[in-house]
Amino acid sequence: MNFSELKNFLDEKADVYNNVEFIQDDPIQIPHRFSLKQDIEIAGFLASTISWGNRKSIIKSAEKMLEIMGNSPYDFVLNHSESDLNIFKDKSIHRTFNGEDFGYFIARFKEIYTENDSLENLFLIHDNESNFQHSIERFRQKFLGTEKHRTHKHVSSPYKNSSSKRIIMFLRWMTRKDYRGVDLGIWENIDQKYLSIPLDVHTGNISRRLGLLKRTQNDWKTVEELDVTIRKFDDRDPAKYDFALFGLGVSKEF
Repeated sequence: MNFSELKNFLDEKADVYNNVEFIQDDPIQIPHRFSLKQDIEIAGFLASTISWGNRKSIIKSAEKMLEIMGNSPYDFVLNHSESDLNIFKDKSIHRTFNGEDFGYFIARFKEIYTENDSLENLFLIHDNESNFQHSIERFRQKFLGTEKHRTHKHVSSPYKNSSSKRIIMFLRWMTRKDYRGVDLGIWENIDQKYLSIPLDVHTGNISRRLGLLKRTQNDWKTVEELDVTIRKFDDRDPAKYDFALFGLGVSKEF
């Protein structure tokens, strides 16, 4: 396909999958259950953090965390006690993300929200930045702190050349104004033009078949290569093509 044909093809697939029916089988349904900004952020961050493996299993595990928090994430973060977290310390949440990790996240959230009214403050893009690479690292330093902890592995680092797929997906949820009722778009101070495609095995493979990528690894360098390519199709809303690549992977039509 030439450029025009490929753009039309991807636009068509994005249009098909970027609709509210997408929500019912996707972890994005978790933050959609809330209306308070902070509830949406906390639920979204936790759900995206455990988003690997079977989607039904991810949703079930995310619901387990919501139950622990009494389905009021922000209130739980601000008012929980140490004993509230110790009850679940030795229990599994989702695969390698356990009760200790969950407790660590809750404690860090409390510290963040005593100083900020929104996680958006920690992800603001600086001048001369073209994507979220440095933004994610600034967030990691603030959120994780300096003390080493096993939980740090659950917030991946672009500086270590990780594709940071799950946190990029969270940023899409919070930032993108899609007007289709899927991405929540609750952040007002970050332009969606800086978003990247959440890169994993499936989106990477589809991108290579379409000629969007040459690199064979699924790492941060590849994220940036895909940025350059995908923004030629739409530099104002590049992340919409995540729906196209996802849809092509799920439908196995390509």
